[in-house]
Amino acid sequence: MNDGTDKTAGAAGGSARGHDERAVLESEVREALRQVVDPEIRLDVVSLGLIRDIAVGDDETEVTMILTTPFCPYGGYLIQQVRDVARLVVAGEVRVTMGEEAWSPAMMEGADLAEWGLL
Repeated sequence: MNDGTDKTAGAAGGSARGHDERAVLESEVREALRQVVDPEIRLDVVSLGLIRDIAVGDDETEVTMILTTPFCPYGGYLIQQVRDVARLVVAGEVRVTMGEEAWSPAMMEGADLAEWGLL
């Protein structure tokens, strides 16, 4: 998740965009990514907590995500969908980077497993 620190200057390329503009675009990308649904779990990648960071730069946007399991059968599909949907919001290239942390249900928005039908 974006923790409010400015990570855009290095990884996502440059700082010509103002901090406020980047924050707005990052929020818009995150909202758009709610359209990307894990076909097995039937929840979107944002609610699942799979989107760990979004860094909007001048020429490139980097989305850092994880999968629910290392060998997720839909991993390639989800990565491509994240890239395609993010491209609808931002100009320039979109790079999806896989984070190294292991997913846990506690990463879900609200982490109320009963509400999601997972208990």
